[in-house]
Amino acid sequence: MAKSVAVIGAGASGLTALKCCLDEGLQPTCFERSEDIGGLWRFQVNWKASIYKSVTINTSKEMMGYSDFPTPEDYPNYMHNSKVMDYFRMYAKHFDLLQYICFQTSMLSIRKCSDFSTTGQWDVVTETDGKQNSAIFDAILVCTGHHIDPYLPLECFPGVEKFKGKIMHSREYKYPEEFRDKRMVVVGLGNSGIDISLDLSHTTKQVLLSTRTGAWVVNRVSVNGFPLDVVHFTRFKNMLRHIIPLYLMNRWGENKLNARFNHENYGLKPQFR
Repeated sequence: MAKSVAVIGAGASGLTALKCCLDEGLQPTCFERSEDIGGLWRFQVNWKASIYKSVTINTSKEMMGYSDFPTPEDYPNYMHNSKVMDYFRMYAKHFDLLQYICFQTSMLSIRKCSDFSTTGQWDVVTETDGKQNSAIFDAILVCTGHHIDPYLPLECFPGVEKFKGKIMHSREYKYPEEFRDKRMVVVGLGNSGIDISLDLSHTTKQVLLSTRTGAWVVNRVSVNGFPLDVVHFTRFKNMLRHIIPLYLMNRWGENKLNARFNHENYGLKPQFR
């Protein structure tokens, strides 16, 4: 008898987990608490964990695409989130995955069975439409992603309790229009910080971007207009990284980035290479 597998989440990882289980002759059941696939990539105004309206991927379609289902050739190198969702839907339809997904089902608990030492089985309790269900599975695949819980270290900002404005995590950001003509401070120079700052700059009165360490700002497009990851993440380039001394690689990379704009002129040059 085929082993049963509980897959938690029907996002980018949950879909492939389902497909791989089927390839291996297993019996998967996917539990998704929302009403659709896509997870974080499905834009929703009232759903906590989802991207903002303007998000475009920073990984090229060639690198992001599933190896067993290439991205359509007519799709842009860097897809808008709506295109990513279209791709997920095509993937799910092509491999007939939707029949294995229980939508609007929340995971309440996962516990080892009393005879776990001999069976290795798990007792899974879920809830659908207010009704709880219990089932036994041979394995669990947790595909909830690592952007579910926001990190908001307000204790690091002395006097924050006196601030009268709105404080929010980037996960709550959806549209720039709600901040029209306001003065904004974006804390953090990561992917989301830069992206949201740019998005806000078209509608707000002023945007200040705060960074503790600075950063090397890398463009998505490389030489001859090719995607950066397609050009640089190759076996040949990886071989060079193991042959050429690190300080020379750093010098070459920093010269390339500074040729686009001098990081020191913008107060962005970090201490790290």
